[in-house]
Amino acid sequence: MPATKVVVNVPGEDAYDVRIGAGILDSLGAHLRRVPALERTERALVVTDANVAPLYRDAAKASLAEGGFRASDVVVCAGEDAKSVAVAAEIWDAMAQLSLGRDCVVVALGGGVVGDLAGFVASAYMRGVPVVQVPTTLLSMVDSSVGGKTGVNLEAGKNLVGAFKQPAYVCADTATLSTLDEREWACGCAEIAKASVIDSDEFFFWLVDAADALAARDEAVVSEAIARSVVFKADVVAADKTESKGVRECLNYGHTLGHAVEALAGYGTFSHGAAVAEGMRFAARLGAALVDTPLDLVEAQDALLDALGLPALSWSAEPEAMLAVMKRDKKARRGQVRFVLPRDVGDWQLVDVDDDTLLSHVGAWARSKG
Repeated sequence: MPATKVVVNVPGEDAYDVRIGAGILDSLGAHLRRVPALERTERALVVTDANVAPLYRDAAKASLAEGGFRASDVVVCAGEDAKSVAVAAEIWDAMAQLSLGRDCVVVALGGGVVGDLAGFVASAYMRGVPVVQVPTTLLSMVDSSVGGKTGVNLEAGKNLVGAFKQPAYVCADTATLSTLDEREWACGCAEIAKASVIDSDEFFFWLVDAADALAARDEAVVSEAIARSVVFKADVVAADKTESKGVRECLNYGHTLGHAVEALAGYGTFSHGAAVAEGMRFAARLGAALVDTPLDLVEAQDALLDALGLPALSWSAEPEAMLAVMKRDKKARRGQVRFVLPRDVGDWQLVDVDDDTLLSHVGAWARSKG
């Protein structure tokens, strides 16, 4: 089937294309040569990780060569440990040793960790060089590759050092998703579900109808789900590219409780997608109490998440411990935890929740786990 193109327009930045389709990695170099910002670029550095490199590095470099780019590569460790200042510095040193100048391009080939790391590297090397995102996971295709957030972690917390760096181009080759396991697939499905609830009736009810096919990885449905998610995120980013207006907060739906679940259960115990899905279930129920979220939506969202392979978790924690972690959430203001709550599909509200109210609802959530 033909590739789909979504154009991302960000105020004050060059517009960029997101191409979605099976097998399009093979034409990456040819498409990059048509990007105005890369017309005179001769050198490329592919940043990838130890898991992705054996699968797609050679194909990416061959495609870049066909487009007239001299490509080198750096392979980092797989996993969150790669998102560090130390690893970023190693890449900067490698770029300097390769004599890469401001006319080079960094190509991020991998999942969200590689995209965040490579984007940050590109934002700072010689005060900024272009970056191209080539996401290879469903989660990174629908979320992190679009929007320009980059960064690395510190011992004090995740993503504490970073920059906004919009890509020059995004190549989402859905053929690379064939190597994803079920856990990683469900991670991407959670973000698609999140986008659908926040976006519109049209997206949400399309996804309800398509959920079984998406879970079964139907090629046409996968491409359509990615495209719809990218259009949604592109619109949000265009309205609030640096998180200064509050619009971009909607992208954190499900993440407030979800991040607390990840932290208290121990990172890696549950996938990010499973934790976000649990956060969505909680937020919808909290919304029913605080902003009159229709119970029909609560139930429809539950059914959608179940169909996508994201069942409710059986795990819980002490409400006080959950509250303490949620108070460290980046949306918190004046000591109060702030939630993105759905008033209905396509209609959301930021709500500051006082400690007593939140403890009551988290307590009810914990008791429901038995």
